[in-house]
Amino acid sequence: MRDNEILLDTGTNEFEIIEFFIDEVDGGADDRDYFGINVAKVLEVVEAPDGLEAAEGAPHPSYLGTMSLRDIILPVIDLAVWLGIERKESEYELIVVTEINNVITGFLVTGVTQIHRIGWGDLKTPNKYIADLDTNCITGTVHLDERFVLMIDLERILGELDPEMAERSDGKVYTAPEKMTAVLVDDSVSVRALLNKNFESANFEVKLYTNGQEALDALKEINTEAKQDGGSIKNVIDIVVSDIEMPQMDGYTLTRNIKEHADLSCLPVILFSSLITKGLYHKGEAVKADDQITKPEFNELTGRAISLIEKYRAKRQQI
Repeated sequence: MRDNEILLDTGTNEFEIIEFFIDEVDGGADDRDYFGINVAKVLEVVEAPDGLEAAEGAPHPSYLGTMSLRDIILPVIDLAVWLGIERKESEYELIVVTEINNVITGFLVTGVTQIHRIGWGDLKTPNKYIADLDTNCITGTVHLDERFVLMIDLERILGELDPEMAERSDGKVYTAPEKMTAVLVDDSVSVRALLNKNFESANFEVKLYTNGQEALDALKEINTEAKQDGGSIKNVIDIVVSDIEMPQMDGYTLTRNIKEHADLSCLPVILFSSLITKGLYHKGEAVKADDQITKPEFNELTGRAISLIEKYRAKRQQI
């Protein structure tokens, strides 16, 4: 393992992005648009084969059918078409092969530049113009050198192409035996809405936050108030459920801060993210997350949360 991977494992609020670009033809003038995704989602980059074209009857015109990649049949999405960009044709184009929510997909781009290591605090919220685009899948912007790189929400693209990916259910109904309180942290408005709905239906009171820093500040304030009243934060909050990829502070860093805090460490933490894969599971373990669940499993999440809370309560009674 490389040294920087070790640092990233410990929750230093840093991550790596792979930067790629699409050459655009705009009114006859060539232009280049830069984008990025978390390198943890990228399996490899391969040269695009000849003959890729929009598949007839596809769920979206960006779907280019499939290609063979060793032992898998890889579906390919033309990212330029999805973004509404008229791409300048190039003799050599690349496919960024990703694994998201255990689904492997290829995204056609013009080319790839390099991998950058940045802090989550460097990821800025997209401006109103970008946020209001009909095909918006931009989660933020990063200023690198003399250019801005737009971070792409590939989960949103795949979720719209396959709605079943957006929310999976194991068919069971989970209900807490008594009212419980959950802190839920995610920068996506749609994901927060789904989390709120599922946890409230499972007999939880919910506190919603948009990033790790906001949640950590709130937890410290709740802890202070609880101590002033002669109690403990464990009497107010039962569990923390956090996404990993968030601006300001990511879920790994939030978890590490909770587990290293004298008072907050009594709280169980679940990481809920599309980054929960076999190859990346060790990162959550390194920051002492109590459980890790891949993002489509919204329904299973509430059941695991209830079980984890009951486990923590049982341990406290034995002390």
